Amino acid sequence: MRISRVHLRLLAVLLVLGLVAAACGSSGGDGGDASPSGGDDGTDEAATDDDGGDDAAPPPNTDLVETLPPDDEEDGGDGPVKGGVYRIGIEAEVNGVNPTTSALSAPGLWMGITVFDTLTAYLPDGSVVPHLAESVEPNEDFTIWTVTLREGISFHDGTPLNADAVVANFTSQHGAPLVGLAVRPFFPPEVADAIAKVDDLTVEFFPLDPDANFPATLAGQLGMVASPAWLEAAAADPALDQEPVGTGPFVFESRVLDSVTRFVRNDDWWGIGLIQDDIWLDAVEFYPLTDTEQRVEQLFANELDAMHTTVSSSVIELQDAAALDEITLVSDDRTEESFAMINTLHPPFDDIRARQALTFATPRDLYNELIAENVNRPADQMFTPDSPYYNPDVVQEADDPDRAAPLVEEYCAEKGTEINPVLEGPVCTDGKINIELQYSGPSLVQTRIAELLRDEGWSQFFNVTFDELLQDDHIQQVATGLYNVNTWRQFGAPDPSRDKVWLMCRTAEAIALNWPRVCDPGRDELILQADTGVSDEEFVQIQQDIVQNMNEAYTYIFFNHTIWAFGYGTNVNGQCGMQSVEGEPLRCVENGRQLINQIWLSE
Repeated sequence: MRISRVHLRLLAVLLVLGLVAAACGSSGGDGGDASPSGGDDGTDEAATDDDGGDDAAPPPNTDLVETLPPDDEEDGGDGPVKGGVYRIGIEAEVNGVNPTTSALSAPGLWMGITVFDTLTAYLPDGSVVPHLAESVEPNEDFTIWTVTLREGISFHDGTPLNADAVVANFTSQHGAPLVGLAVRPFFPPEVADAIAKVDDLTVEFFPLDPDANFPATLAGQLGMVASPAWLEAAAADPALDQEPVGTGPFVFESRVLDSVTRFVRNDDWWGIGLIQDDIWLDAVEFYPLTDTEQRVEQLFANELDAMHTTVSSSVIELQDAAALDEITLVSDDRTEESFAMINTLHPPFDDIRARQALTFATPRDLYNELIAENVNRPADQMFTPDSPYYNPDVVQEADDPDRAAPLVEEYCAEKGTEINPVLEGPVCTDGKINIELQYSGPSLVQTRIAELLRDEGWSQFFNVTFDELLQDDHIQQVATGLYNVNTWRQFGAPDPSRDKVWLMCRTAEAIALNWPRVCDPGRDELILQADTGVSDEEFVQIQQDIVQNMNEAYTYIFFNHTIWAFGYGTNVNGQCGMQSVEGEPLRCVENGRQLINQIWLSE
């Protein structure tokens, strides 16, 4: 049964690709993906950010239909061939692949959907269909959701997929320090009041608020289902977080941190014969390479079969190679947004004048020219101009230092002796505001971004120091509020109501997903209203009002719409061939990841 967008008010943008999200830590299940803008793609993302005005033409190769061969036979002869190891270059290593406890950014989510299945899945238009679940049905006011599982499915360790397994996964998520940040704010504090087993294959979820869009939550990290036996063992020995056990098309075999993670074909996958005839690959290997140029070079040298990136210079290289038929390219910019994100928890940015000054001093145009290389469309908000939710009245301010000067002078005169707890020193020195720019690395591109922001704009009014961290450490610091400003990649949920995890008062606690720590009851009211089953017209207006509210808070300095580009060797086939149980095409890629059960390699 297809869960229609009309029925559930899932007004997602009608895109060929759609977009992830994820919510939790870096990208989990309830919202669009969030990731540092550093490392390979974090930096990439910032690098792919804006490049022109929001009215600029879409970048090349954003239409997946046009970037792929017309059919498998053109590239693969008589059709799928069984065998081969699929080697993927990813932007960063992750600290674990446990969907209930790990902060999964794009690389971790890509590994995750290789070994785990989700309860629901997205179609290209943003609507949701059951996957591991056979059905997902609401009561009349969307306060109870009944999920019925498919029969006869087992985890890789032989444990049956049943209601107890779903309850165990939810219980682990609910109690997890980081993943729980995407769960606890939206469900009762006691797990027994949040989920209940109805029978062996049926559970009921009880969200705190009416949620007409709940099935979209189960299409991301919060919908990945792990073996309950493995979860119990991993709780006792966290080292097992590196050895995931799911129901997915591939089974974990080995993992060497910062080197390679290997999964092998699951010949007993429940989708064989139901979704597709077979799984063609023998194995999949993920190689964390934080230098995007290294990933591109290894793709061109046939040392990798696939890689992802958001770095503009690498996107250009991939586009040029695809034009010569040297590789295959899939790309989309209607996904996440790249921006600088400001923390309002501490001085100086608890004062809107400091946030406004940083915004006005940002060299956005130069960033787009030198970093994004005019590849990306500039972003004023979290929606592209072709989205039904786009608010044409919202314009990202920047490149206006004359407006920054009096704000900094006034702020330092009044509050210059206050303490910036991140820097453990005064908020102002010599008439400038002292701040730290935090980003993910090591990354040459991200370092260039940091230096450009400082040297070409901020340094006139701010004393800027840098803090480069590994991606997982960066995420932890942001979640606990230990930053002033950073470069970040976020939003882009196919159903924008799922991005509420980043925006509400209830997610702005000591350890937060509302990273800027802005609590606005008026914004919360809009977000909750969108989940009550309002009309399509009301839903659109609510999203436009939320975007206006975000703009007026001065916590996000939008650079551009991130391009997620996927490069493939010419031996890779079936990139966008994934299907639902009902035979409908599923979305091809989503914010740095894609299903690979349908992929096969030719000679």
